Amino acid sequence: MNKRLFSFYMLCIWSLLNVSAQETFKVMFYNLLNYPLETAVPNREQDLEYILWDYQPDLFLVCELNNIAGAIDVLNITKTAINTDFEMATYASNTSDDNYGDQNDLQNLLYYDSTKFSIEEQIIVPTYLRDFNVYKVRLNTVDQATNPIDVYIIVCHLKASSGTTNAQGRFEMVEDLEDYLDTLPTDAMVLLGGDLNVYTASEAAFQNLLSDSNAITFMDLANRIGSWHNNTNYVEVFTQSTRTQNGMGGSTGGFDDRFDFILATENMTSTADLTYIPNSYQVYGNNGLVSCYNKSINSADCETTGSQFNFAIRDALHNFSDHLPVTVSLETDATLLHIDEAEIASHLTLKQNVINTTITIYNTSSQLYNESLIIYNNLGQPIETLQLNANYKQQFDVSKLQNGLYILAGASSYIKPLKFIISH
Repeated sequence: MNKRLFSFYMLCIWSLLNVSAQETFKVMFYNLLNYPLETAVPNREQDLEYILWDYQPDLFLVCELNNIAGAIDVLNITKTAINTDFEMATYASNTSDDNYGDQNDLQNLLYYDSTKFSIEEQIIVPTYLRDFNVYKVRLNTVDQATNPIDVYIIVCHLKASSGTTNAQGRFEMVEDLEDYLDTLPTDAMVLLGGDLNVYTASEAAFQNLLSDSNAITFMDLANRIGSWHNNTNYVEVFTQSTRTQNGMGGSTGGFDDRFDFILATENMTSTADLTYIPNSYQVYGNNGLVSCYNKSINSADCETTGSQFNFAIRDALHNFSDHLPVTVSLETDATLLHIDEAEIASHLTLKQNVINTTITIYNTSSQLYNESLIIYNNLGQPIETLQLNANYKQQFDVSKLQNGLYILAGASSYIKPLKFIISH
């Protein structure tokens, strides 16, 4: 082999070895149609299990969840259909609507793959009707103690129905959300999934979300701005209704509206640590056919030769809800903890998070024996190193540390950081 050809091969190998490994995450938002109280269609759980098994989301955002029992049912379905590492955020009943109707029967929730994400904070933004549920989610990266990647995930369900009064209600709800968003850093990454119930992009609520006069500006990731209602030019982003048959619960108007969305902040389309993959926005189950207009989603008119979504999946979608899910994919160049490493990390816990002079650590994994732990201050600066041994319970003197917030992380990459507060 001549020198020039050899050099070319070496360059190719070097390039392959030095390419940054990108991690991809799949996101799904879904209106669950009064789950579990809507029982007109039997065995809906089997349909949801099939849908989740087919798509395999890493983040699953839902609305129209009725109660904690239903929330746990859905969690168990995610563990069966996707993987056993799925967890759910803390269930919270709606705090809004006390003066309007006080029904509080439609909740939002987030489910997530716990090997890839952790929830740092949950925030409720109340409105006159339904809460916005906000989840500050952190990627489980190898350097999360010193370089955390956080994204705010908002799940919402705006006021339904047409007419000026209902449109005004949606606008007022978004105004309450904007008041909260103004408190976030302007470079915050924010992803919003919701049933917005808007009939056109010109509606004030939608325009408010996209306004560049806000500190946080969202983008329509589908890039399909227009008047959607009964307009077949936008059929590929229609999400409702999957049904024409009466007696199944929900809307029966056939396929003619775009109510469900995933929006993201502008920085997530270009410069953020977690970015939207171009052209990944999709209405799951929608084959984009004009012939599907005003039909049920399981109709033969909603599929043609080469269509992505076959009858089996469209029939499951038809039976489970009157909405279709919306999906996007995100990516990062950051390195995640391996699954086995994330499982090891979960064996390290603190006795308490508010500490006076002594920190007590419990270790249930033999793989963490002799592991070095580093205490960081709230600026990410290393302050002190602790050395684990083979004991289950270990105590360390931290009386020299000043009052404040600290993070305990491992010298090895797979120790999930633990927060604690010194209060003498």
